[in-house]
Amino acid sequence: MMKKFLLSIILFCSFHAVFAFGDTIIIPIRRQLLHDKITNEQNRIDAQDGKKDANMHAVANEDINLQLTDVLFRKVNDLKNGIELNNNIVSNNEKVRYLSYIEDMLRNFRLDWKQHKINPLLFPVLVEDFGEAMKLQSEGASVVNIVQEAPYEIAKIITQVLVDNKDRKELHNIVYLKFVHKNPDKILETIRPFAEESFADSLIILAAQINPVQLYSFAQSKYSTEGKLIHRNENSLVKAVSELSQTPNALFYFPFLDDILSGKKTITGIQKFVGDGHKGYDSVGYFKLLVQTEIDYFKRMSSPAKDTPIAMFGANSMHEVLKAKAIQHFITPINALHDLSNIDARMRAIDPLSPVELYYVLIMGESDIYTSSYKHAFARFIARMGPQPRTDSLLMKVHFDSFKKFIKMAANFNQLDLFLSLMPPPNAEILMKAFVANLDKGNSLEDAVDVADSYSSINNPLLLKAILGYVEQNEEQSITANNSRGSLVYGLLKTIFLSADSNNHIDLTSEIGIPSIYEITNKSLQDDKGRIVQQVFFYGDEDGKTFFPGFVNSFSSRDWTTTVKKEWVEIKSKKSEVYVFANRPLDYNENLDDSAQVHLGNYLAAMDMQPSMVVHRGHSYWLKGTIDRMSQNAKIVLLGSCGGYQNLNEILEVAPDAHIISTKEIGAGDINGPIINYLSTKFVDKDTIVWKNMWTSLGKFFSNDPSKMIRESWEDYIPPYRNLGAIFLKGYHLKTADTVD
Repeated sequence: MMKKFLLSIILFCSFHAVFAFGDTIIIPIRRQLLHDKITNEQNRIDAQDGKKDANMHAVANEDINLQLTDVLFRKVNDLKNGIELNNNIVSNNEKVRYLSYIEDMLRNFRLDWKQHKINPLLFPVLVEDFGEAMKLQSEGASVVNIVQEAPYEIAKIITQVLVDNKDRKELHNIVYLKFVHKNPDKILETIRPFAEESFADSLIILAAQINPVQLYSFAQSKYSTEGKLIHRNENSLVKAVSELSQTPNALFYFPFLDDILSGKKTITGIQKFVGDGHKGYDSVGYFKLLVQTEIDYFKRMSSPAKDTPIAMFGANSMHEVLKAKAIQHFITPINALHDLSNIDARMRAIDPLSPVELYYVLIMGESDIYTSSYKHAFARFIARMGPQPRTDSLLMKVHFDSFKKFIKMAANFNQLDLFLSLMPPPNAEILMKAFVANLDKGNSLEDAVDVADSYSSINNPLLLKAILGYVEQNEEQSITANNSRGSLVYGLLKTIFLSADSNNHIDLTSEIGIPSIYEITNKSLQDDKGRIVQQVFFYGDEDGKTFFPGFVNSFSSRDWTTTVKKEWVEIKSKKSEVYVFANRPLDYNENLDDSAQVHLGNYLAAMDMQPSMVVHRGHSYWLKGTIDRMSQNAKIVLLGSCGGYQNLNEILEVAPDAHIISTKEIGAGDINGPIINYLSTKFVDKDTIVWKNMWTSLGKFFSNDPSKMIRESWEDYIPPYRNLGAIFLKGYHLKTADTVD
């Protein structure tokens, strides 16, 4: 495409003398208005960058901008003047029509560019192709080849403008096929006008492969245009989904779609576990079937052929349903009984599960499982392997599916040493080598973040030394292979791991350029008016309603002024410009807590207040709402149930400089309160916050708490300087941003 762009520019410049007849041609008065309209559109495109200066400023490269400007003014003028001289366009009405084409082409381009639907670098090709299409149409020739060969964005504009072309139907078909090639997920939403075309059946098959659940939704309306297309299709996948669309509780069957297609499983065979979704539903049997199928699917994916099952990913896929059922039937019940002293009664939900099934409960419940729930479930996981448990044998049974996630969780919950001790030492060494291998592969950094988080939780010095050694080996191999991504990933991990040992005296600010992770100054937390603003997100479930009064009352009336409003509270220090805003935990069933957060956010924006500290008070499933609304100015973020790659990455995308305090459980009110009070006191006194000093001070405070649950919960809180996953992401984004610049 770039070659065609450059060729267009060369041709335009080479023939400038031949076609630059704009100063000599006489435009009849009756068509002058059309020429003026074209000029107006040229000027609007020129002004698209906010400035009308005869310069189409589309990219940072000024040479390219000059070339685009030449096309906008000179070449477009050549097009409109060419119509005046074209002997194939004779009558006034015809000339008016073709001049209107040019105006419409420019308008469509301008609107598409404004809506980011077309790359402005395509403009020269658009003008060239459009000019050729008009020429061919005026000669009575076909423009099909031009539209067929053009990029979708250009083909669309040509077809939209040349509305009376003799091949209009064929052109629309070509453009539609280009569209669905770029957007296969939109086939079913857009296919209705093309239902009778020869390509409709093949597009239905493609839609089934891309998103079988979406196909199922359309297939339910059996007599709609889309439904008829689906139900008449003879493809085996489409037929299977069609059958499911007429089956009660069909979504229960989607994780098994591949096995249903191959005949390995039948709808009748699965139905004995599903029942009607309520009556006759065997939750344990259904979960066991999910686990068995997940293992089979993963074996296919990890084979040399890398055969990915259709039902593995996406809506109502194997992963989505397996996670949902693990949380619904096993994790939620044992979490809910965390105060129960009878451990056997508390863990009764997982009694029917084998070690392999417990393995999947643990990894699928990463974001939801409480520390105590994990530890008791892990103990049963080990015990059910028998008197001589072999954890390496278990990993082989699951074909090492999600083993890096399992190791990360075991490390975070201080169970990794035990897990590794239950396999021969050579196998443990091989496993840990695999744990740190291939962290640079693919587009995600999730595995690298998992390794970083695991390192911060491991206490065994020999294991720490081994992991560091494997990271150094991979860095050397990446350097030797000239693998820049690998060198960056492993180089960062090495530096971060070395810095975790204070004896190495490594300053991450000077080494990788990230701000200090050990302290944060009072000045950096102030806005330009000298204010420090905290925003606390509460949610209207039982936990939120229970802890909100205690949170508000923790700010003594001697030192703070509290103003209660309809949807939030405002708390202000009497000594300095320190503010705390918290939305009230109004009924989430009525969406009132959400509205309160929106209105509080609007109020803060109107007051020009940008919170530099954000606190999430709620379960992990509310966390996305907090991240979506948190301030970009946040320098301190206190979050419960956070530590996973997705959460850390999303937080740092919003607030790149944030110091993150996270915990493996939901934020405990009896712990969050003292943390917030400690920080608020430092804010008021204008002190620099030194995280290690804070952790030492609060550690002594919580060690004397009479509640064992509070003492254990405090151990699950991770300070910013130990949040190695977040540190890795900060360093990686900073380094890659420098590379792009």
